[in-house]
Amino acid sequence: GGVSQNQLRSHMREAMKRLDSFAEERLPADMRARHHLMGWADAVRTIHFPDREEDALAARKRLAFDELLELQVGIRVQRGASLRKCGLPMVRDPLSDLRSCLPYVLTAAQERVLDEMLGDMEKPVAMNRLLQGDVGSGKTIVAFMAAVSAIRAGYQAALMVPTEILAEQHLRAAESLLCGLDAIPAIRISLLKGGMRKRERSRILSDLAKGGPDLVIGTHALLTGDVLFARLGLVITDEQHRFGVRQRAMLSGKGAMPHLMVMTATPIPRTLSLMLYGDLDISVLDGLPPGRKPIRTYVVDESIRPRIEAFVRKTVSEGRQVYVVCPLVEESEEMQAESAVLMARKLKDHAFPDLRIGLLHGQMKSAEKDAVMVSFSAGCLDILVATTVIEVGVNVPNACVMIVENAERFGLSQLHQLRGRVGRGSDQSHCILFRGGGGKTSAERLAAIAATQDGFVLAEQDLKLRGPGEAFGTRQHGLPECRIANLYSDLDLMQAARDEAILLSGPVAQLQDDTLRGLRNHLLQRFANRIRDIAMN
Repeated sequence: GGVSQNQLRSHMREAMKRLDSFAEERLPADMRARHHLMGWADAVRTIHFPDREEDALAARKRLAFDELLELQVGIRVQRGASLRKCGLPMVRDPLSDLRSCLPYVLTAAQERVLDEMLGDMEKPVAMNRLLQGDVGSGKTIVAFMAAVSAIRAGYQAALMVPTEILAEQHLRAAESLLCGLDAIPAIRISLLKGGMRKRERSRILSDLAKGGPDLVIGTHALLTGDVLFARLGLVITDEQHRFGVRQRAMLSGKGAMPHLMVMTATPIPRTLSLMLYGDLDISVLDGLPPGRKPIRTYVVDESIRPRIEAFVRKTVSEGRQVYVVCPLVEESEEMQAESAVLMARKLKDHAFPDLRIGLLHGQMKSAEKDAVMVSFSAGCLDILVATTVIEVGVNVPNACVMIVENAERFGLSQLHQLRGRVGRGSDQSHCILFRGGGGKTSAERLAAIAATQDGFVLAEQDLKLRGPGEAFGTRQHGLPECRIANLYSDLDLMQAARDEAILLSGPVAQLQDDTLRGLRNHLLQRFANRIRDIAMN
């Protein structure tokens, strides 16, 4: 307080005069030349006192490049990522018998991605591949087919998912696809999750260590120290953003350099893919299976509720089911938002006393959650009131209406995930977003999701409106904030920084060339005490 702008700028000018006495150029001359970057000291001086707008932009470009390069090199150092890691070369299986048994034909995108996966698994280096696919694009069958290929090559496969509901669903899907068809040789599948009976868990662990199950599907329970594999060859993690990098590494560490495939249905703009998954090759499923109808999406307010309730009753009378999603489990005085518990009570007591209504939220015991989901999947419930515990992976084709209360409290990507719980059958599906308030940004978000079905377009919009930290949780993940670089608009600069980071790939201590001394010193100073903080915990 009390410092005038003139005084502040006077101090800044004095600091700029002394800059050369301690400034060390961080980038080698050839790197600066490749990307048309000015020197670091010049950039610092110019960004404080530019003569022209062009000079200010050039200074910003240099300093933004430094930030992006720091992120890329720092993340690669933390993850120990190297594309030269020894792997387990596997003879490619054409999977023609499995293809012939599928009740549908793979899309061109699925065939392309599967070919990329199997091609990686043939090589004597460990596959590290991220599979991005919009909601309903068919990632699971690609994962299962990659697992079958690994199993037939003589290895075990592990699929780790974030919730027990999703683990149970994947188990049922795998058993139906891989165990119930005469044309496919028997594949042994096990489920490992928290809360299992000690005797059952011990039996599964003993079988795993002896090479018994070919495929194990599990939650975080797969990470415990007593889980041992005889010949782990392929690790698959579903909904990768729910797991930390160290968790991913823990599971891979249970084998001798197994191939790694991580999947996400949360569309991530290419900008953030380069930052968050700089050590992974990226495959994108950019097509939906044929026959899927676009989901009609509406943004409404309370004045429309009687019409929506009538529509719900009509939907149920036709034999279909409905989701109602609320942002909270119980009522909160601090947040004026519908709670799942209160909503379920209101629907049962007032709107639909004659309908079968279930409640699902994360605070329920595992057995209770499983029982509710089994009932809803079997058609024994008409309406399922839930929190976002159903956001990931839940697949009930008969459910064709999704209602989201207080939709302004959700991000675009999350709303897109919730919308993806319907539209999985042949019937026309609807997503109804109740807006309970919010400002201009929330109105723009809801208008955006009503206007498009493309998750990647929505992810870009979410990033633009809310910034990377809020849109994708990178603040919680511990990634350093960029003070100058803009992760939305500096895509080309991000790509250039990633290319340079790949050339410099390896521990910082290996950057021994004299021309890299400045960069090495800066990186050691920047990350020495907080390298572990960079991990996406």
